Amino acid sequence: MEKIKIGVSACLLGENVRYDGGHQRDRYLTQTLGRYFEWIPVCPEVEYGLPVPREAMRLIGDPTAPRLVTIRSGIDHTAGMRAWAENKFLSLAKESLCGFIFKSKSPSSGMTAVKVYGDAGVPSRRGTGIFAGAFMARFPFMPVEDDGRIHDPVLRENFIERVFVSHHWQVMMQKAFKFKDLEIFHRNYKLLMMSHSPIHLTMLGRIIANREKMPLSQATSEYHQLLMEGLKLIATPKKQTNVLMHMLGYFKKQLTKDEKEELLDIIERYYRGALPLVVPVTMLAHYVQKFDEPYLQGQIYLNPHPAELMLRNHS
Repeated sequence: MEKIKIGVSACLLGENVRYDGGHQRDRYLTQTLGRYFEWIPVCPEVEYGLPVPREAMRLIGDPTAPRLVTIRSGIDHTAGMRAWAENKFLSLAKESLCGFIFKSKSPSSGMTAVKVYGDAGVPSRRGTGIFAGAFMARFPFMPVEDDGRIHDPVLRENFIERVFVSHHWQVMMQKAFKFKDLEIFHRNYKLLMMSHSPIHLTMLGRIIANREKMPLSQATSEYHQLLMEGLKLIATPKKQTNVLMHMLGYFKKQLTKDEKEELLDIIERYYRGALPLVVPVTMLAHYVQKFDEPYLQGQIYLNPHPAELMLRNHS
């Protein structure tokens, strides 16, 4: 399989670029996700021109518009970092990235909950790193996470799922794209979107239904925005159960009474947290193949990411 390009804070790959000359290599990224992702490393502070080691920096001022300054000497690097970031984005835009993993808590690369120091010197965890904030503003629909949150099984599954969807979208866009391609994409992703946001699924359906009322470029742009916006919402057990029951409905005539009761019991146990999602999904996938159900065979929901990552094995 072609590896998917993902941006990443360079220190997480083991590069000695931190202010103290060290790194924070993340084995899950390098050893597990590295089998599927091609990493595009970025260290804002070093690439901006600061040495290794260097004086530590922090965010100060208004959490909504903080400044990046050195702790001891008080040198303000905010404008310089922002100018460098704008140039960096030009090269990153050519990389066809499908996501980015930031270094948590970093004043340059922290995605969320970064310390911002007020006038009294008391920090609040309401900031975003200068580079990370600018990146998310420049690429608002790109999947992003940080190395802290990626170890939460729910957030990890959500991020990686969005990465694979983003990759599929990019591959589709690189071909001679027609509205029919968007219709096929929509059909195949219906259940996955239902597991995240039935409301967004309805809005996406309207775009498909109104194909004669807008240019293909507009339909594609609006569809992509709603797609990534909806997938960002967590697929809760309640929404997942709704999808599982929806799929069960396709086998009302084929399943015996005992088979149906067994599957209902498994779905109920998943809903209560007694079983991981992989159990009912695997059983449903078995019935999809056994009864050769064409619509469900095309649903990405059954295989949204490599099974080896075991993203659906948590309860």
